[in-house]
Amino acid sequence: MRFPTSLLLGLALMLTPAYAQDQSIEDVISSQIDAFGARDADTAFSYASPNIQNLFGTPEAFGLMVQNGYPMVQNPSEVEYVDQITNGSYTLQRLRIQDQSGKDHWFAYEMIVIDGKWRINGVYRIDPIGLSA
Repeated sequence: MRFPTSLLLGLALMLTPAYAQDQSIEDVISSQIDAFGARDADTAFSYASPNIQNLFGTPEAFGLMVQNGYPMVQNPSEVEYVDQITNGSYTLQRLRIQDQSGKDHWFAYEMIVIDGKWRINGVYRIDPIGLSA
């Protein structure tokens, strides 16, 4: 009976991110961006992973970091979800955020599942996707 148990365990491990369906990855990121736009640091902070929450300590400190380092996230004119790359325990959501002046900014949001819900575990600036020299 080892085969069925191994098969079930393998399927469960492969499908781990799939059970985080209350909100999709795009929903979570959009909700956080909306919260930043509403200057609601508490709600924005709630979408961050425990690692990020521990790093900043308070919603206010987190909000200030975004305000000072990522102002385009607080008030984007456009958000385009480009693609997702799943790598074991996390998924990268790559996206383009256009600021109010029309400048594009490219990011990868590292998403992890915590207690069955997607949480943002890091945001990284990346090179533009699909553009080559």
